[in-house]
Amino acid sequence: MEYGLIGEHLGHSFSAIIHGKIAPYRYELKELTPDALPSFMQKKDFKAINVTIPYKQTVIPYLDVIDENARAIGAVNTVVNRGGKLYGYNTDYYGMRALTEKIGVPLAGKKVLILGTGGTSHTAKAVASAFGAGEILTVSRRVSENCITYEDAYRLHSDAEYIINTTPLGMYPNEDGNEKQNASPIDVSRFPYLKGVLDAIFNPLRTNLICSSLSHGIPAEGGLYMLIAQAVIASEKFLDTEYDKSIIDKIYNELRSEKENIVLIGMPGCGKSTVGKKLANELGRTFIDCDEEIVKAAQMPISNIFELYGQDYFRQLEADVIQKHVASQTGVVIATGGGVILRDENVLRLRRNGRLYFLDRSIENIKPTPDRPLSMDRDALKKRYDERYPRYCMCADRHIVTKESIEDTITQIKEDFFS
Repeated sequence: MEYGLIGEHLGHSFSAIIHGKIAPYRYELKELTPDALPSFMQKKDFKAINVTIPYKQTVIPYLDVIDENARAIGAVNTVVNRGGKLYGYNTDYYGMRALTEKIGVPLAGKKVLILGTGGTSHTAKAVASAFGAGEILTVSRRVSENCITYEDAYRLHSDAEYIINTTPLGMYPNEDGNEKQNASPIDVSRFPYLKGVLDAIFNPLRTNLICSSLSHGIPAEGGLYMLIAQAVIASEKFLDTEYDKSIIDKIYNELRSEKENIVLIGMPGCGKSTVGKKLANELGRTFIDCDEEIVKAAQMPISNIFELYGQDYFRQLEADVIQKHVASQTGVVIATGGGVILRDENVLRLRRNGRLYFLDRSIENIKPTPDRPLSMDRDALKKRYDERYPRYCMCADRHIVTKESIEDTITQIKEDFFS
């Protein structure tokens, strides 16, 4: 192994892709158990590595030299082997600074809550301090003299103006949480003075925390930009070189476009599948039709599902298919069913990795079809249209009126998506 990333679980990592865009060296992902870490570090069989959860502090005893900034933070995420001596750095610090600057977060004099107590938490605290934050509080599930609890945060610090999440809550593959952890570390609705939220998680592109913040009108950004910025600085350490920092924005725009889904919403018969297939073909992407996935899961036509089991059963099956087979995909084009927006959890799951486009076709130009049980005649179609139109508008990231040709609709989507 020459260059790479070590951590306990790396299935979520984009690091190899990012480093491949920075410089032409081979970058590997190496999962290590806690028991295997000592031997790996002692052998020093690498030129340079990045370090991620849970080893950013564990690797420190194996280092010969620690950068002053990394020592002050108490966490290392980059190790360079120079002639058998291991040098440790914290490039996460530069990544967090870049992320903070990207969304224009003015931390000076403000109250900042940092969620989590690991190595990235220390980095966030150092960045907030460097920007002159007025009060910095670390929030933890466990009581300690250096932290406050989440209950204290709600009860005593609801006037917090910025939140930085460094916990893994909401990270792939547990975007919806599980029995042991929640899907979001904190309820932003209980902080009426919030001016910004940052999340170090980059997969999914937008965690539940970020989606919730944006839905409340709070500027928020996930960790992809931070990941790329720190990788650029790490590569400079790897190769003892310096890059034009415009490379950060270039890679961010490329990777976001590659990983983000294009999600089409709208009435049955508005052209989602037709537009989606052609768009996917033009972009060289996989096309996913949610209705087809539901038919596969049920092994029967949608009309039969409604007839035999009813609408509630269908909606739950639709939600299950989106959760298990659709929403966690990246870099695909998705055509949804007309009623997918009726459940908030569907919209949230699709938005985590996707941008939602409402294809607004005039009701006069939509034909009722017998295979769509809730819009099989003109009266039923008009009723659905009137019921759902406000939801389509509210859920969409971009509203596209499909007056012109399919090609015009596709052009509008591509111009917005790649802007």
